[in-house]
Amino acid sequence: MEKKRTLWNRYQKYLCHCPEIGLSLDISRMNFTDSFFEQMEPALQAALSEMSALEGGAIANHDEGRMVGHYWLRNPERSPSDEIRQEIETAIAQILAFCSKIHTGAISAQNGDPFTNILIIGIGGSALGPQFVADALTSGSDRMRPYFLDNTDPDGIDKVFAELGESVSQTLTIVISKSGSTKETRNGMLEARTAYQRAGLDFTQHAVAVTGAESELDRLARAEGWLERFPMWDWVGGRTSVTSAVGLLPAALQGVDIKALLEGAKACDTVTRRPYAMHNPAAVMALMWYHATGGRGVKDMVMLPYKDRLLLFSRYLQQLIMESIGKELDRDGAAVLQGLTVYGNKGSTDQHAYVQQLRDGVANFFVTFIEVLRDREGSSLPVEEGITSGDFLFGFFHGTRAALYENGRESMTITIKQVDAFTIGVLIALFERTVGLYASLININAYHQPGVEAGKKAAGSVITLQKSVMGLLQQRQESMTAEEIAAQLEKPEDAEMVFAILRHLAANSDRGVIQESADTIKDVTFRIAG
Repeated sequence: MEKKRTLWNRYQKYLCHCPEIGLSLDISRMNFTDSFFEQMEPALQAALSEMSALEGGAIANHDEGRMVGHYWLRNPERSPSDEIRQEIETAIAQILAFCSKIHTGAISAQNGDPFTNILIIGIGGSALGPQFVADALTSGSDRMRPYFLDNTDPDGIDKVFAELGESVSQTLTIVISKSGSTKETRNGMLEARTAYQRAGLDFTQHAVAVTGAESELDRLARAEGWLERFPMWDWVGGRTSVTSAVGLLPAALQGVDIKALLEGAKACDTVTRRPYAMHNPAAVMALMWYHATGGRGVKDMVMLPYKDRLLLFSRYLQQLIMESIGKELDRDGAAVLQGLTVYGNKGSTDQHAYVQQLRDGVANFFVTFIEVLRDREGSSLPVEEGITSGDFLFGFFHGTRAALYENGRESMTITIKQVDAFTIGVLIALFERTVGLYASLININAYHQPGVEAGKKAAGSVITLQKSVMGLLQQRQESMTAEEIAAQLEKPEDAEMVFAILRHLAANSDRGVIQESADTIKDVTFRIAG
């Protein structure tokens, strides 16, 4: 009884209630001390000042010497120049005008039929944000149905085109790549082009591009006469691009009210500029991340939204948070190995999945619940006298939170009234702002990603080696072991990778490589078929 009374008092004292954006943040189940906020106040004010400078146009990504301006996308008036403001306003007008032409049939498919599907080809931020928005805001009145090619997996690509079937003729393809040279996106575009050709269609009459000015993709789309080209700017990172054409174009085509989404993000940006922590949900959440992880990432964050529409939110947040926070070095060049691991599912599915471990297993996490007050549009069927399915979901959420707290597991709860375009904009902006503030608190640069670039370079070296291996086999026309091939290429240290390459090629009959078995891996040989 006394514990519940204490929690109620703590709830009232520390609830961050923001009616302007229809959101509240309850941190009463986080076990910080009463002096924590006072202790963190100087660091928080420094972080807020850095955020203000960022919005003013300060160089944030020093690796590339560029600004980071995703906040301007929903409030162009705050742009540091009239040129940027005009570019943003023009892009939004271009998106709305193009979508109107698609929806009214002024722009139609090659065969004259209206477009009914959208195929979005992208990777990382060019897919995760649009996927989240599409899934969260889908309805029976969608104008178009979205599909995604978000990987370079041939089987996954085949699966999508099998689902499209003959309706590929009524499918508009959006190719998204800022640089225009992203390999996964390039591969998806080439696969899509071939799929249209198999259907007797001209890909260019079904394609639009979202890319940087004068990129490889921009030049291709212009030269081939694609239906339209939409801008991406170097001051918008992929993981924060969902309120640019990257996310807005697919959403508007689907039928989402993108003006409401932008208004939600803008309203949240306004609220999260407040200097007083308890009136600023992003500041509160950043401080809770710091408290829960010791500012060192020692605990994971489990996202548990109790709403099916928010299932993909944790996937979206994985990139936003982990790519931003996971850094080897701090801004002073010291090795810190920072990070914040994010994973999640949805409630109450989790009652039957990993909540058992969360309650009774290793306590290496804190939970962020999302509670949605409105069950559905319209009335609900009673499944018991006076009780609906939504009441059970509500009960499972509060039961899980209580069970975790009773066993010393910390959690905070974001409560929203409903899932609509405005609120999705609020959630996107809230976590973008929290990431920026938390990064300042722990002194790392949230706006570069050297690890991602290193991975891309490593992948490129594998492709280069594969070409050399195939060239040698075709030249020698004899069976050779991986070690022999590596030695011939003067790369003996790459014998394992040579073996992996050849095993992969041999498993795909169209690649023309035969694997000949042996008693040991060392003696397995490979040759060109024929």
